[in-house]
Amino acid sequence: MTLQQIHIHNSADSASPRVDQRQPLRVCHISMTLLTGGLERLLVEIGRHCDSRDFQLHFVTLDQVGQPARDLEELGWPVSVIKTSSRQSKWGRLTSLTSLLKDGSFDVIHSHNTLAHFYAAVAAKWAGVPVVVNTQHGRGCGSSWKARMQFRIANLLTDQIIGVSEDATELCRRDDPISRRRMQAIWNGIDLKRFAFTGPQQNPIGISVARLSPEKDIETLLRATSLVIKSHPDFRLKLIGDGPERERLHSLREQLALGSHVEFLGERHDVPSLLSSAGFFVSSSRSEGISLTLLEAMAVGLPIVATDVGGNPEIILDGQTGRLVPSKSPETLAAAMCDMLADPTLWNLYGTLGRQRVEDQFNITYMVARYEQLYRDLVHQRQLHS
Repeated sequence: MTLQQIHIHNSADSASPRVDQRQPLRVCHISMTLLTGGLERLLVEIGRHCDSRDFQLHFVTLDQVGQPARDLEELGWPVSVIKTSSRQSKWGRLTSLTSLLKDGSFDVIHSHNTLAHFYAAVAAKWAGVPVVVNTQHGRGCGSSWKARMQFRIANLLTDQIIGVSEDATELCRRDDPISRRRMQAIWNGIDLKRFAFTGPQQNPIGISVARLSPEKDIETLLRATSLVIKSHPDFRLKLIGDGPERERLHSLREQLALGSHVEFLGERHDVPSLLSSAGFFVSSSRSEGISLTLLEAMAVGLPIVATDVGGNPEIILDGQTGRLVPSKSPETLAAAMCDMLADPTLWNLYGTLGRQRVEDQFNITYMVARYEQLYRDLVHQRQLHS
């Protein structure tokens, strides 16, 4: 078993009241990975927008690391990696995490999703950390009985459970009715400075940003595209992202004779400029919490065609900022895309209203401020009862 800890001090500066005026609260974020993904990108944004006068952050991953870990280090926050070999048990991971939390003297543990939540809640209890918070980034705590049991056990040791959408929060309440009073929703947010409003380009280009994995259901999007080009042969689709289904989806593109219509761009670091080159955004996902990619597309000013799943209806106002359609249906997705292509005069209106909605409801500064106030309130409650 190895435990890697990298400590780098943050020099960011901002002002806000503190619970303890003598020193900032120490908050440890714990996730299973720091690979490229929506959850991990959100952790980087939390690190970027944290009020460092009031909070000192530490990030822990219980498995793999990637670019988000490097981004957090560049922001000046320490990152710790806990790995266990195949011969070592989950007990080893738990004891290493407990040791790290004891050494860190943390005020708040903030775990992300169910498995990390289970490890973090137990380790925090053993380490004597006073406040434990969990965020569920998908829809509910997971589909298996094991995930539900881990969720319920961890919740007994947790002060507040957050869903990133009202939909996700309600599913968490159903999964653990005993803890429902300690659950609330805090919508995800994005950095509007990184996604400047440009509005849609008046060209027949759709764009999608998604991990190439089963829950994103890119197959449905490809099949819908094969229907769209029958009436709009000039339509082009750009797909940004990578994942385990890449080879299968590339093969499907060839089977559907979409080689000249669909472009796989892979992982990209110029997403804002790519979004600003398109006419509209399309998502075929089967499951979402609060999709950062939808928020980013709306911030740029793109009209949206997306599936009516998870938190998507909380983001998209159907008929005002875009269109919502049933999931797993190439025909209905294609029909909505064709409707969008048939009336580009609506694109600017959809895009403007979409940008305004993100500014009003899904700004990263609002999200971070709500989490920081939650930390203050919970620590203050503990201090009153100690």
